[in-house]
Amino acid sequence: MGGSMAHMERVTQPRWCQQAMADENQAEFRSGFVALAGQPNVGKSTLMNALLGQKISITTSKPQTTRNRILGVKTLPGRGQIVYVDTPGIHKAHKALNALMVDNAMSSIGSTDLVLFIIDAPAAMRGGSPSPARGDEAVAEALAGTGLPVVLAVNKIDKLGDTGRVLPIIEAYAGIGGLEPLAVVPISALEGHGLDRLEGLLLGHLEQGEPLYPEDMVTDQAERFIAAELIREKLTLQTRREIPYSSAVIVEEFHDDVVRGLLKMRAIIHVEQDSQKGIVIGKGGQRLKQIGSQARADLERFFGRKVFLDIHVKVSRNWSGDAKALERLGYTREEG
Repeated sequence: MGGSMAHMERVTQPRWCQQAMADENQAEFRSGFVALAGQPNVGKSTLMNALLGQKISITTSKPQTTRNRILGVKTLPGRGQIVYVDTPGIHKAHKALNALMVDNAMSSIGSTDLVLFIIDAPAAMRGGSPSPARGDEAVAEALAGTGLPVVLAVNKIDKLGDTGRVLPIIEAYAGIGGLEPLAVVPISALEGHGLDRLEGLLLGHLEQGEPLYPEDMVTDQAERFIAAELIREKLTLQTRREIPYSSAVIVEEFHDDVVRGLLKMRAIIHVEQDSQKGIVIGKGGQRLKQIGSQARADLERFFGRKVFLDIHVKVSRNWSGDAKALERLGYTREEG
């Protein structure tokens, strides 16, 4: 990478560092909800997993992987508790599923205390000179409309090639969509750059208060939901084109087999067409076996137990455009 991390910190320090240091020096316990918001594929889920030090949100290179609001709790002993809310990417919706995702994202954001608006640094440089990535202005306007305080995170700085490009990107986003961020923080969720400083800054902008959740809690998601998401991640990674956007996963059975000392799960992958079912299963069932093998490895790491996983594929025609089907598959409107 051209330039140096020290140089990047020096040029951006006047924007926010003094406030961050003042906030971090306060001894009062602080707590609150922080929404991770932005367009699809800007790294929201990768960032939350990195901040928590544990995989809670699934991640792939494909946009719109996150479909539900995911809550992650980070307790900083003696300092505070940050409750991160990973939200679906805000985008122009064309299907009932996508519209529901965006509605739920905005509803979840509206019920938090602070918004972390995440942008993709390389996307801001695609035209050769720094300018807001396509769609970011609409997201900024939506966030400004909430009236909530906002911190701007410039993510994926590790992919810029030259850290000297960070400051021009920050300047290009000044006043976007009517937003006036409390601070601007360059980060790399993937490499871990700037995350400690970001966490301290976010904590410093939360109100004083007691913990909102038990200190040993990491997420409020049910075990079945997490299992289904981990399976869907492997399905998304193993398939292309329309399959990731036309499939849903439900864990129909989840129980502890005390005799055999393992967790038994039965999952159904729902697709919209017969041809998609064949693609997911693969020749001789090989693709489905690979999805199951990879998912089982992640499930065993997450639950710390041996897992028996049985996966089947079912055709549920046009489920992503059918409100009743969406509800049956667990995609419901969240209350703000």
